Amino acid sequence: MTTQAGAAIATAAQQDPVPKKVRIGPNWGDLLLRVAAGLVLLYLFLPIFVIVLFSFNDPKGKFNYSWQGFTLDNWLDPFKYPALTSALKLSLNVAAVSTAVAVVLGTLVAIALVRQRWRGQRAVDTFLILPLTAPEVVMGAALLTLFLDFNTAAGYTTIVLSHIAFEVSFIAMTVRARVRGFDWTLEDASLDLGASPTRTFFKVTLPLIVPGIVAAAMLSFALSLDDFIITYFVSGSEVTYPLYVNAAVKAAVPPQINVLATAILVVSLVLLAAGTLYRRKKIDA
Repeated sequence: MTTQAGAAIATAAQQDPVPKKVRIGPNWGDLLLRVAAGLVLLYLFLPIFVIVLFSFNDPKGKFNYSWQGFTLDNWLDPFKYPALTSALKLSLNVAAVSTAVAVVLGTLVAIALVRQRWRGQRAVDTFLILPLTAPEVVMGAALLTLFLDFNTAAGYTTIVLSHIAFEVSFIAMTVRARVRGFDWTLEDASLDLGASPTRTFFKVTLPLIVPGIVAAAMLSFALSLDDFIITYFVSGSEVTYPLYVNAAVKAAVPPQINVLATAILVVSLVLLAAGTLYRRKKIDA
């Protein structure tokens, strides 16, 4: 009888669980969190929205500071100012060359740091972190002093070398994170099957770390294209896109600056979307 009563009580407890407390009124914590997140997103995306919006502005002359009306003329003639076009071409050239060199050097350093153990490895680790933590003003002044000591005239070459100096660190750190998750037994299996070390690298190792290399290259290219402070120290008479924009802000801001900035943003978003779709298709496959 006691057993039957206990079973009945247990069954009733399962069928009629203790009701949960129902919150009455707004959840102020949730509401505050959403408001804070919305303000942060607004803070981040409002400048981008202003740039895109003012690329369609119709100002009187070059002073693109206040909204004067909607027009597509700016987009029909984005290269109206030769100096601006030349500055953008130089920035793209510097970013492409410095990124190509930095990707090779940074990838080799990342593989060496993870794959091998050698004397001085900790020192290299420290030197890789320095460009990431040192203020850009310090980096720019140090690089300028270095070039002056070697009697190297400031210009295109010094800009490229300076960009490579800080890009290598970003690429090495990004690729190293990818390489650390690499299964090195795959290399051993390839070598055991008779493949040469070179063939193993290009057929096994490289394809598996390519996503990390591509991500590092995109980051490096963006950092180079955006850099102002270090470039300001070592540019000499050369004018990159950030330097041109800085000079233009002091006098006037032609809407073509906003047009080219918006175009760069659109291209970046397209590449990001393409990369995301490619990864998803690869995962699904």
